[in-house]
Amino acid sequence: MIVTGKDRVLIQGITGRQGSFWTERMQAYGTRVVGGVNPKKAGTVHCDVPVLASARDAMDAVGFDVSVLFIPPLGVKDAALDAIEAGARGLVILTEHIPVQDVMYLLAAARANGCHVVGPNTAGGVTPGQCFTGFMPAFNDKIFRPGPVGVISRSGSLGTLVCLNLVQAGLGQSAFVGIGGDPIIGTTTRDALEALDKYPGTEAVVMVGEIGGSMEEEAAEYAQTMSKPVAAFIAGGASPPGKKMGHAGAIVMGNKGTYASKRKALEKAGVVVLDTPSDVGTVMSRALRA
Repeated sequence: MIVTGKDRVLIQGITGRQGSFWTERMQAYGTRVVGGVNPKKAGTVHCDVPVLASARDAMDAVGFDVSVLFIPPLGVKDAALDAIEAGARGLVILTEHIPVQDVMYLLAAARANGCHVVGPNTAGGVTPGQCFTGFMPAFNDKIFRPGPVGVISRSGSLGTLVCLNLVQAGLGQSAFVGIGGDPIIGTTTRDALEALDKYPGTEAVVMVGEIGGSMEEEAAEYAQTMSKPVAAFIAGGASPPGKKMGHAGAIVMGNKGTYASKRKALEKAGVVVLDTPSDVGTVMSRALRA
C-alpha cells in the first residue's frame, strides 16, 4: 500500500481535467508514471506517456505495478476490475460516491487476485522525497519532507494539517497513507499501521481518525504490540449525540464508534491521544527523544 519511487504507476482517466492536472504534478515530484488509460484516446500520447485502451493493454505495452483511478463513480467498478485482472499489485481509488455494491464487488475481486486497494474516497498517499499518488500536496516542503514519522489518516485535510505540524516541529514523514473516509474501504487503519510499523525509516506513527466505525479500536490492538511510539487524533469529540457527520464512515452504533470508546481503547494500548492536531509535533518530538 506504500508506493515508492521504484513502482510503475498507471493513471486510469489520465486525459480528464483532474487526471491531467495531478499526473503532471506526480511526474514533477518523481512518481514513475508509465502510461494512462482512456479507450477513446488510445494510441495517443498525453503527459508524455502513452494512452492505452485498457489496463490489460497497458500491462502488455508498458507494465505497471499500481493504478491510480481518476474515474467517475459509475465507471470505477469496471476500471478497477480491468486493472485487477491485468495483474495490478495495487489500486488507489480516489473517487467518492461509488455505489456500495460496486465497492464490495471490486474489493472481493482484489482480494481474490492479491491486489491491495487504498480507498475509495482517499486523497492518496505520499512517500516524501520519492513519489505521491492522488492529490496530496507532496510538492510543498512546508507540509511534506522526509522524516521518521508515518502518518495514517481517514481525512485528507486533517492528514495534511498533521503533516504540516510535524514539519513545523522539525520532523518529517516516512510515508503518508490516506485510507479514505467511506464506510467500506480496502485498507483499514490497522492495515496501514502494520504496514508503517514494518516500513524502513519509520520510527513513530500518528493515526488520524474520527468517530464512527471500529477501525481505531482494532488498530489499538495492534498498537499494543508495537515497540515504536504511536499517537492518535480522533476528530468529532465535540459532536452532539445523533449528529450526522461529514464522512460516510462516521456512523456510531451504541457505545461502539464513539469518541470515548476509541480514546479508551487507544490509551489502554499505550497510544497518546492528542486533544488537538497542533500537539502532534511536541508529542512526537518527545517520544522520539525518549
